[in-house]
Amino acid sequence: MNIYDFKVKNNKGEEVSMDQYKGKVLLVVNTATKCGLTPQYEALEQLYKKYKDKGLEILDFPCNQFLEQAPGTDEDISEFCTLNYGTTFPRFSKIDVNGENTHPLFAWLKEEAPVDKSNEETAAFEKKVKGLTSFAGAGDIKWNFGKFLISREGNVKERFSPAYKPELLEKEIEALL
Repeated sequence: MNIYDFKVKNNKGEEVSMDQYKGKVLLVVNTATKCGLTPQYEALEQLYKKYKDKGLEILDFPCNQFLEQAPGTDEDISEFCTLNYGTTFPRFSKIDVNGENTHPLFAWLKEEAPVDKSNEETAAFEKKVKGLTSFAGAGDIKWNFGKFLISREGNVKERFSPAYKPELLEKEIEALL
């Protein structure tokens, strides 16, 4: 099994097969528009512009499970991201990444990479948000902006903590491209 076995809904509610991304390096991110980490959209867009022609796709999955920091409709979220951060990478319909309604894609991602890559900054952030959510189980996504890096073959290569800055992913992305 790999990422190409899944289907998701885009931000217009249409079903999309992940196999349309075959041969691309993917960065899958659960996002929110009202979060302290929301400015990561800017760095994500910079990565996208720099590497999209070399085969990178950033896939944005809004999630409202962390203190309801992704309010509004899919259209509202897209409008916010476009107007405030100029994002041009694909955005999907709002989903759950933890709990009983976890989207199958995220269940698989967490199973493939149950532990976040962290650094000192991310450890401090995780300490700060600990207890703000009921998602503290093994493998659970800790907050908005959890990141999964996927190889051209559709396999999870690495999982990054929500506070892990997107610009720090360049070496890993370049290695896969």
